[in-house]
Amino acid sequence: MLTQEHKKYRIGIDARMYGYAQTGIGNYIRHLLQCIFEMDKKNEYVIFLMPEEYDKFNLPNKRIKKIGVSAKWYGWKEQLLFPFQLYKENLDLIHFTHFNSPILYSKKSIVTIHDITPFFFPGHKMKSIIRRTGFRTVFSLSVKKASKVIAVSENTKNDIVEHFKIKEDKINVIYEGTDSQFKVISNNQKIAGIKKKYNITKPFIFYTGVWRNHKNLVGLIKAFEILRNKYKLDYQLVLGGKEDPYYPEVREIWEKLRLENEIIRTGFIDQKDLPLFYNAAEVFVIPSFYEGFGLIGLEAMSCGIPVISSNTTSLPEILGNAAIYFNPNSPKEMAEKIKLVLTDKKLYNELKERGFKQVEKYSWEKMGRKTMEIYRKVLGN
Repeated sequence: MLTQEHKKYRIGIDARMYGYAQTGIGNYIRHLLQCIFEMDKKNEYVIFLMPEEYDKFNLPNKRIKKIGVSAKWYGWKEQLLFPFQLYKENLDLIHFTHFNSPILYSKKSIVTIHDITPFFFPGHKMKSIIRRTGFRTVFSLSVKKASKVIAVSENTKNDIVEHFKIKEDKINVIYEGTDSQFKVISNNQKIAGIKKKYNITKPFIFYTGVWRNHKNLVGLIKAFEILRNKYKLDYQLVLGGKEDPYYPEVREIWEKLRLENEIIRTGFIDQKDLPLFYNAAEVFVIPSFYEGFGLIGLEAMSCGIPVISSNTTSLPEILGNAAIYFNPNSPKEMAEKIKLVLTDKKLYNELKERGFKQVEKYSWEKMGRKTMEIYRKVLGN
């Protein structure tokens, strides 16, 4: 049981980013809700959803209520209108699944922080001093007024402590998990089908994610050029995710290096197709300057694909000895490490085996159980 036998609590979950599969946060919320619905047989829950997901969201039992919310994240409605909906529900506790909690809401809360990337890599949305100030204010107040803060890695916890002067004992690190769909696929016909669909005609190096500056795609493309021209490795580079017009430097670099015919741009990859890409790839590369958790590395490992990763932020913590690391500021070193894994069969197979062991440390079920322990502690207080 989550709580004392005589007491039933009313707990809110900010699930406004539920259903947004292209975001790690959407994935996190989906698994959090699944775990809570399966584990807690007593308390009442109020789930706050955007209109596009409200109708599709099926309530598993009568103790769960859903509320449609028009206040999208990062907007003025979130700060001025959303608090009134929260107060109206008379919650004992609200779990904000991202940093963007309403400043005007002052009742008991928990907040999950996935990373603090915008403080290091503001991006095009943070060019305005007003937006940067607003962002820092909301973030700071969210972690300070929360009863407990959940961080998805020790690295994220350390960043919060350092930049927002939050006491360490207020922050609990709870790791994420991988979906069961990420596994070794033995159906060669399906793998051949995905290659044909995207015109992948050679062995390929794979990346998937957003195309923003902290992901370091420019560095990856430079490393790919070294692999082809210096090391004479005839591979394609497959870039999953939508091209972002606010970061034209990615397109500019492949055009400058005349690599457009060797780089496959898939656009957004549907979740059901992603395991096929991992299984079809020779290696998976994470070139990022900053990652709050690095879930994609664990997904690749679950599919039996060696991971070559940046040595920064949370990545060594999460991937452990199951990846080969490089300095993300050095395309030359990145290329050397990719070449090493591609040409050393013994190392290649060792990384696959280490990867399978590494992913066993993480599960969504464990994440859900530990999150509910936080609920119990906060409500018990």
